[in-house]
Amino acid sequence: MHTDVIAAARTWLAEDPDPETRAELSALIDAEDVTELTARFAGTLQFGTAGLRGELGAGPMRMNRAVVVRAAAGLAAYLRKQGHDGGLVVVGYDARHKSYDFARDTAAVMTGAGLRAAVLPRPLPTPVLAFAIRHLGAVAGVEVTASHNPPRDNGYKVYLGDGSQIVPPADAEIAAEIDAVGSLHDVPRPEAGWDVLDDAVLDAYLARTDAVLAPGSPRTARTVYTPMHGVGRDTLLAAFARAGFPEPVLVAEQADPDPDFPTVAFPNPEEPGAMDLAFATARATAPDLVVANDPDADRCAVAVPDGTDWRMLRGDEVGALLAAHLVRRGARGTFAESIVSSSLLARIAERAGLPHTETLTGFKWIARAEGLRYGYEEALGYCVDPDGVRDKDGITAALLVTELASVLKAEGRTLLDLLDDLAVAHGLHATDQLSVRVEDLTVIADAMRRLRTRPPAALGGLPVVRSEDLAHGTDGLPPTDGLRYALDGARVIVRPSGTEPKLKCYLEVVVPVGDRDGLPAARATAADRLAAIKRDLSAAAGL
Repeated sequence: MHTDVIAAARTWLAEDPDPETRAELSALIDAEDVTELTARFAGTLQFGTAGLRGELGAGPMRMNRAVVVRAAAGLAAYLRKQGHDGGLVVVGYDARHKSYDFARDTAAVMTGAGLRAAVLPRPLPTPVLAFAIRHLGAVAGVEVTASHNPPRDNGYKVYLGDGSQIVPPADAEIAAEIDAVGSLHDVPRPEAGWDVLDDAVLDAYLARTDAVLAPGSPRTARTVYTPMHGVGRDTLLAAFARAGFPEPVLVAEQADPDPDFPTVAFPNPEEPGAMDLAFATARATAPDLVVANDPDADRCAVAVPDGTDWRMLRGDEVGALLAAHLVRRGARGTFAESIVSSSLLARIAERAGLPHTETLTGFKWIARAEGLRYGYEEALGYCVDPDGVRDKDGITAALLVTELASVLKAEGRTLLDLLDDLAVAHGLHATDQLSVRVEDLTVIADAMRRLRTRPPAALGGLPVVRSEDLAHGTDGLPPTDGLRYALDGARVIVRPSGTEPKLKCYLEVVVPVGDRDGLPAARATAADRLAAIKRDLSAAAGL
């Protein structure tokens, strides 16, 4: 085994195009660090529906230029088999370590394979890439990003010509082509021949952002904004300026792109502590709301004044607020959400006489809903302009929520007042999440196996009235690794994360509310029920 892994590492080293990872791997070989080499050569990073994502470093189990060249070559072979010889592939990238190198390598491989490649002019938000695919009539797009993962990670996200992320069977077909790539020495990578786009594509995206707002709507809400050390700042500021909103106050410590994300443990607005600097800026400047993007700006977080301090709204709360706003503006079309998001969207759509649909988790599914007008996912993802961007878009979502705050401000009301209205109209829909980050992935597999073999009969004192194993497929949904429990007045879904080493459990309770006076009691009831369900679910899963 010792000699096998050293031999595999030497073979890899001979093909590695990157001096940095070659030096790293040489040092491991020279030190005969079998433990570390075994970790890196135990298999290959698996190409799935999120493309690739992993830790930077040398070897097939890490993200590096050799892995990216192989992935690009597999994607190119797939596109040619689909009859797209000579077709355009657009490549975007964020400001993470190695993102530009991976983008350039992708453009070179596409050019060498007889496709045309165009690279965005600089690190830009993922939604700009998703927009560019449709705008330029491309056959595919690649975004080099690890979204809100830790600084040591990077990733490779693939879109097809409809501007949506890949879904089965395309992911497996591309993965098979990647596996079939032989020596990297045989993958042509010319030094030139692709286009670097100018700002025309960004200008076209920004021109589309105007379309998400109602002509003549109030534009008075004042915001504090953090791009979380990512690439959202310049695009969001330009969109806000075009719309005529007051210029957002930037969170200075997080305003510049920085691949090390020095002020946060995880660059995800949902993670504890990530919004502390934004709240400090808000306390000093007293805006109407706080808006945050994740590092590639496809997600949008919102916080509001609540009494004497600031409160992050849950993704489900923002999802319902945007839906209510679009309904009030007369939007027509399908309202879509993933199965882990709040059932409140269905109530809002039903009362408005609009079609509603549930999909599997991820915008790759939401974006494909028939007749889509609006889609959202509880993990801070919102698609408010599906004709422009068939994916979540943190820039246009920020515009729309700021317009809503402005409309309410003109009426002497706030986002929290509208949430109260929705609770009175449809019942209080309270959501929470039990999210367990693991070092050892077997913990997740064990928890899922335990729940499958001994499903709970009750959670939080509420009987389980229906239990579904989503691995078998259900309600017209394709199979996925997940479990869904319908309780009397509550719902629980358990699934492994597709992008991080986490087990995620999504909880929702619905408490009827007679009038606004009943809201405090309903909130207390909901909080107690959620806590009890969380406790019992933890025990049932052995967490």
